Amino acid sequence: MADHPRPVESERLTMPLLTASRMERLLAGDADSVASEIGAPIPDWWANDAGRLMRFRLKQIGEEPASEPWLLRPIVLRDGPDGPVVIGYLNFHGPPDDGGFAEVGYEVHLDYRGHGYAIEAVRAMFDWAAREHDVHRFRASISPGNARSENLVHKLGMTHVGAQWDDPDGLELIYTVDRWELSD
Repeated sequence: MADHPRPVESERLTMPLLTASRMERLLAGDADSVASEIGAPIPDWWANDAGRLMRFRLKQIGEEPASEPWLLRPIVLRDGPDGPVVIGYLNFHGPPDDGGFAEVGYEVHLDYRGHGYAIEAVRAMFDWAAREHDVHRFRASISPGNARSENLVHKLGMTHVGAQWDDPDGLELIYTVDRWELSD
């Protein structure tokens, strides 16, 4: 995998891939080189919030190198108040499973919620998966009572199909879309 793959982009956002090299440097405290490569400073809150996830994703890449392009991406708002700014992150949990579903996860920092960034980022990633990998089936697992995420998945045309227990996160409601149509 190239160290500088093309980022996924939408109208207001850029989502560069955090390659294994980038995650290793971030975890070692070298946010400056990664910030230079992705075109936006890495806020302290982001590195702290995503630290556990980066370690998990690095292990995943070590076990399955082909999973790397599906994994962690910062969400960069290109026209922030002081220039480009990292406002959150998203990723798939890995390549599509045996049923053809790619499961998405995302987080937008509290200061940037309510502006449609999460849905814009998820749509762009679904479109990327459909265009680049011919994947059109997606899943999201949401904690009960997470009204923002429930609203987001409904806007994406996802349907509630069940529930599961996740050891770190507890009860999760499962939503899917079986045939994603590319955004206009």
